[in-house]
Amino acid sequence: MDRRAPAPLEVLLSQRQVAARVAALATHLAPVTDDDTVAICLLTGALWFAADLTRALARLGRTLAFDALWLSSYGDGQASLGRCELRAGLQRPLKGRSALIIDDVIDSGASLAHAFSLVREAGAATVNIAVFARKPWPRPRAIEPDFVAWEAPARFLVGYGMDKAGRLRGLPYVAAAR
Repeated sequence: MDRRAPAPLEVLLSQRQVAARVAALATHLAPVTDDDTVAICLLTGALWFAADLTRALARLGRTLAFDALWLSSYGDGQASLGRCELRAGLQRPLKGRSALIIDDVIDSGASLAHAFSLVREAGAATVNIAVFARKPWPRPRAIEPDFVAWEAPARFLVGYGMDKAGRLRGLPYVAAAR
């Protein structure tokens, strides 16, 4: 077991700021969703954001169905492995329904593009993508999200679902290693 103290973290968004950005995003999403929309959480990182976002939408009168896709493109590393592996697929029928894919962060967009394809193949009539953080990327992404809560800096982010080798996801704020 690794008992070393984590490297110092620089808080970029406090817990209160995270909550405010989620609430603001929900107000933009409410008009394009309805009670037949299926929220699709990309596991594992988006779990925190998806839970908060669907609760914020419920406070605005939108009670979305919930599903998840478990994709992996990083493993325990800090750089993409260059491939996207499907570990667990959708459980809820999507044929003819609206879908909202929810992810924690977008870098290259490769895993989101893969998720988008899977959701379209499942028969979704419309697909929107919401991400908590969009980091700058030096070249065109594989896909762009429709809704973004926060334009993040080009840093390695942890907290609020984002991790470093599976750790620090549970932090209630977003930070970067110094």
